[in-house]
Amino acid sequence: MVSEPEKLRKAIKLRHAVALYASSVLGSGVLILPGLAARISGPGSILAWILLSLASYPFAFTFASLSARRPESGGVYSFTKEAFGGAASIVTGWLFALWVITGAPAVALIAASYLSYAFPLSHSETLLIGFGIILAAFIVNFRGIVISTKVQLAVIVSIVALLIATIIASTFFVKLQNFTPFLPQGILPVGTAAALIFWSYLGYENVSNVAEEFENPKRDFSRSILYSVILIGALYISVAFVTIGTHAYSASGSSIASFAVILSHVLGEYGAAGTAILAVFIIFGTVNAYTAGMSRVFYAVSKDGGFPRSLAHINPKTRVPSNALLALLFCTIPLFVVYYFFAVNLETALLIPSGAAILVYVIALISGIKILRRDKQAHARLKVLPWISLVISVIVVPFVGIWLLPSIAAMACALVYFNLRGRLTGNA
Repeated sequence: MVSEPEKLRKAIKLRHAVALYASSVLGSGVLILPGLAARISGPGSILAWILLSLASYPFAFTFASLSARRPESGGVYSFTKEAFGGAASIVTGWLFALWVITGAPAVALIAASYLSYAFPLSHSETLLIGFGIILAAFIVNFRGIVISTKVQLAVIVSIVALLIATIIASTFFVKLQNFTPFLPQGILPVGTAAALIFWSYLGYENVSNVAEEFENPKRDFSRSILYSVILIGALYISVAFVTIGTHAYSASGSSIASFAVILSHVLGEYGAAGTAILAVFIIFGTVNAYTAGMSRVFYAVSKDGGFPRSLAHINPKTRVPSNALLALLFCTIPLFVVYYFFAVNLETALLIPSGAAILVYVIALISGIKILRRDKQAHARLKVLPWISLVISVIVVPFVGIWLLPSIAAMACALVYFNLRGRLTGNA
């Protein structure tokens, strides 16, 4: 006799949703990308921050609306399956896998780079700290969604408090002459900066991955999106403003730790150390949120056979996809080995997952357009927003450049796997 399968626990409330959104989007981006973007395109990088802050609402509202109408684990994967069927959805699942497997180590190493900026750490110690952050996030998620969301709420309160204090204190060191020349290398580098900054606004799709675990998805998705977009956009633009205005990105090594340089202006020699320690907790919040969301993607894809079906197992005690969580953990280990032996620079480490993420967004938005077009009850505004987001995503894609190749390879592998699985199933 086959017992009824375990189901995921519905435990996410409005406050948890805002914490998940903010933790998914804030974190690694706000710590490092204002400095990197300013280094690439100068003060003009603020244009990219403003544009993407405004563009984030159509992205966020589209994903939230699709999740609210049909709350399922997997988010974008589920949208794609509904719109285009098996092959397209499995391609999306594999892109998600590339995104998190390459992105999680990169994000964890950002926190470690902050520690190495403040304390004398060897290359090996930096990598071990990065892996320790990922391991801690997996342990929290193994305890269940209730524990995970409580941790997120505490972490995001700390993040926002730190950012607001830093912004206010740093305004006294802003000099208007640091904004000239505004476009020292022309307008094109702003596009490259936007491709990197796009990483900062990834995360709105992540909460859709846990839609099945919302207590009241129809009410809380729309409310949490509005609060989150306003909060996140204001914080990002403000941090970018003080990064440029204080010229923190031009100091030695500050393209990696510009946020620490900014705070050092206020706290002196203790600024870098304090920011480094807090950065570990900020990055942990991001990794923890993505661990929850991406494990649900693995769970949803595995239920449909896009990954081994054993990954769809739900732990009967904690009600989490425990095998999917383990798979995510072990898949990140080879990336740390690659980073250790080949000394991959952080810009490359971010562009690879960014390429996969942007392609996921393109597929998701095309799926949303198709789904909403045939939904007669959908509001006209909702049908327009995915088009706006799609145009922005397509414009950003070319700026990823050669680092789109891993994503293309992942898509090809997904199609081969899909065809082989279909043949084996047909022969069974």
